[in-house]
Amino acid sequence: MLHGILLCLAVLAFLSIALEEVIHINKAKTTLLLGTLSWILLFAFEPSPAVTAGFQEGLLEVAQLWLFLLAAMTFVAYLNQHGMVEGLVYRLLPKRLPERSVPFIVVLFCFVLSSFADNITATLVAVALILSLQLDQAKNIKLAVLAVFGINSGGAALITGDVTTLMIFNAGKVGILDLLHLVPAGLISCTLLACLMLPGFKGDVRIPRQRKQAQLLDKVIGIIFLLTILLTLVVNSFMYIPPLLVFLFGLSLVFLLVHWVRHDPNDIPIMDYIRKIEFDTLLFFLGVLLLVGMLKEIGTLDVITQLYTVLPNTFANYAIGLCSAVLDNVPLTAAVLGSELNMPLEAWLGLTYSVGVGGSMLAIGSAAGIIVMSKVQGVTFGSYLRYFPHLLIAYSTGFALVNVM
Repeated sequence: MLHGILLCLAVLAFLSIALEEVIHINKAKTTLLLGTLSWILLFAFEPSPAVTAGFQEGLLEVAQLWLFLLAAMTFVAYLNQHGMVEGLVYRLLPKRLPERSVPFIVVLFCFVLSSFADNITATLVAVALILSLQLDQAKNIKLAVLAVFGINSGGAALITGDVTTLMIFNAGKVGILDLLHLVPAGLISCTLLACLMLPGFKGDVRIPRQRKQAQLLDKVIGIIFLLTILLTLVVNSFMYIPPLLVFLFGLSLVFLLVHWVRHDPNDIPIMDYIRKIEFDTLLFFLGVLLLVGMLKEIGTLDVITQLYTVLPNTFANYAIGLCSAVLDNVPLTAAVLGSELNMPLEAWLGLTYSVGVGGSMLAIGSAAGIIVMSKVQGVTFGSYLRYFPHLLIAYSTGFALVNVM
């Protein structure tokens, strides 16, 4: 009886995620409410040492995830607030370029940016870039679709880019150097999608100039951020130091540097940039992981294991990726990890790509898709769906390349 109630709560929570735009209730609120309620009921009616151990294990996973994202998102919040990201893009691009080059520039820019920034920040910057080009609506829709695919593809390649990649890494299924194998497949699939989107682009386009100049301190902080990422790659590969420690160390350097150098009373205090983080995103992850931990505790995640029993790992991973176009990829990833599957490294890399990129198939399948629907005029579920064949070809190509490289 209790397990049935808990399962209903989980289904209700995941429905609230999928229907967020319909019910107009932030998914962080619903998942956190139902996730905590599930564990309260479990502790109240089935108390045991196993339940306590399961809860503590899940809480440790959440803490590691939260702290890493807090450090990375604070870096990005500072750089974005000071126009560093957009300024770099406009500085690198010429004043005028052929329209047919724009799809390639947008998708590759989104791929690179989302490898270092969280998907929400990367999407907002990409939308600003697309709208600044002042193209017609049909072209903006195509560029928005490209941006979503590029952001999700780039995010899957590094632990700084996508929370599902970070989750799989934290579970010890892949290493940082292993994830670099996803980069060529992602770049090729993004380039292929840009080629498929080329019809309709002709003539030239002017690139606006950004007037705001970055200060020396902002540039130094940007360099510290890049060095932190590079140091994370190096020390984790050779010394096995957790990335969380490296990012917190880099952030602490920034805190002290700004404290010593910046004395303008009009500037935002450096610690206040933590408040600019999307905390509803962090609370959403907390709620989802609580729900998945509860499902693992009552044995419901065995269904995922059965999928991998019926299908080969490759086909099961491909199907999970398509499911992430409808269901949120965070609970899907947590469910696969929670079912404790025994797969080779190649299969875990395939899963990392599929859950990271599969959400691009539909506009509601990722945070990037939902944001472009709200920010770019003309992008709706239907207008996005028009390019499903193009996206499916690009996703399938990238997934195939991951499994053969």
